[in-house]
Amino acid sequence: MENQEKITIGTRLKSFFSQCVRVWHLLKKPDKEEFQTIAKVSAIGLGIVGALGFVIAMAMVFLHI
Repeated sequence: MENQEKITIGTRLKSFFSQCVRVWHLLKKPDKEEFQTIAKVSAIGLGIVGALGFVIAMAMVFLHI
């Protein structure tokens, strides 16, 4: 029983690593335009989350929560 669990875990790890290698080979470096788009979207999202946190913090200060 214990031997079968080790084989299953080993098989799963081997499968996982082979899938990781396959994905790694499919990766490509983003071009300048794609990188700038991703950076803009990330910055906008970060700004929205920061603004929301600021608004919540100010509401807590004014409401004395």
